[in-house]
Amino acid sequence: MRHVSAVFFCCFAVAGSLFAADPWSAAWKEQIDKIYPQVEALYIDIHRNPELSLHEEKTAAKIADQLRKIGFDVTTGVGGTGVVGILNNGAGPTIMIRAELDALPVPEKTGLPYASHVTTHDDRGVEVPVMHACGHDLHLSIGVGTAMLLAQNKDRWHGTFIYVGQPAEERIRGASAMLKDGLFTRFPKPDFALAVHDSADLPAGKIGFTPGYAAANSDSVDVTIFGKGGHGAAPERTIDPIVMAARTVLSWQTIVAREIDPQDPAVITVGSINGGTKHNIIPDEVHLELTVRSYKEEVRKHLLSAIERIADAEAAAAGAEKKPTVQVIESVNAVYNDPKLTEREARVLRRTLGDANVTQQPPIMASDDFAEYGHAGVPGLIFALGAVEPAKFAAAKQNGETLPGLHSPFFAPDREPSLKTGIEAETAAVLELLGKP
Repeated sequence: MRHVSAVFFCCFAVAGSLFAADPWSAAWKEQIDKIYPQVEALYIDIHRNPELSLHEEKTAAKIADQLRKIGFDVTTGVGGTGVVGILNNGAGPTIMIRAELDALPVPEKTGLPYASHVTTHDDRGVEVPVMHACGHDLHLSIGVGTAMLLAQNKDRWHGTFIYVGQPAEERIRGASAMLKDGLFTRFPKPDFALAVHDSADLPAGKIGFTPGYAAANSDSVDVTIFGKGGHGAAPERTIDPIVMAARTVLSWQTIVAREIDPQDPAVITVGSINGGTKHNIIPDEVHLELTVRSYKEEVRKHLLSAIERIADAEAAAAGAEKKPTVQVIESVNAVYNDPKLTEREARVLRRTLGDANVTQQPPIMASDDFAEYGHAGVPGLIFALGAVEPAKFAAAKQNGETLPGLHSPFFAPDREPSLKTGIEAETAAVLELLGKP
């Protein structure tokens, strides 16, 4: 998931109308136990061999190979390294699941026997460590487990099941790239899209769901403030862009505090300020990098407009000869979980896992480009999968301890219960929509 530290979010449920009269039984648990060694081996392999966004060639090949062996019709290279696997089973609805292929430039410090020791060069040519620190390896493996169960039980459902292995979620580019490459035109357009995301805010064995807005719009904004450089001992001969930048950053904070309705969530964070080269030199310009978060589109537009308005005003107040440049360089829409779909799946989930293991979660200000499928007209829902060892979770809650979250070099999901619960939940969620009455 993109820009998350304490995990991501979200969404819904599990089981199915298919199981209304036939709930998940010991026989179904046995099927999950039977496929588990293969799913676990895939998970360990992917975790040990992560790849950065837009470079997921080997990971994509592994997923494609798994799907072909199960009996899927597989297309690779969609939107870059994306994988589309289709399992047809007669007339009926079309349901898609999304799992992310990419990892993060993070040095793994979990101490696991299958920890990543991979290093590679990023797009700048800089050597960086690589780790699955956001659980995408978990999501991929759960999806394959779901695919295996569906292929083995075709007598219990009808329709079309689509597995999407999506690249570059961490750079919020993969979903839009796959859509531009014909994901919903070259292949059957789904009636519903589902996804799972692991969470460090829930213990393993539990599921979280969030109706409506679940994750935020995210806009990455680059701002350059121009001044007039000179000697630090003669500031009167300059127009100091560092002072302008300082005033601008402080003024930006009033946008959320004084211009946005307090009931509408909004965030403006300045994550980077760069200017100058030496103690006694006033530079010509300062560069700032911002992340801007919101849910509603009208709030998003107001935030971006106000950022530019205030930057211009502070530059004018300082007598700058050139207006600042303000560029939105990266954007993703808010994740909106279809309320009716969420309610439907939540009922199934509770029936499958029990009321105590299903909780409604608040929306978060992190982002995920799963949102783009909804904006392309497909009702969707992403739900949270607890991934923390339950005893550790309980002890941390009691002691007030903060456990490693997503994107941490120490984050390690509780492997077996997370995989098994994820497969059970995702399969049940799909079967709720594909299952025969």
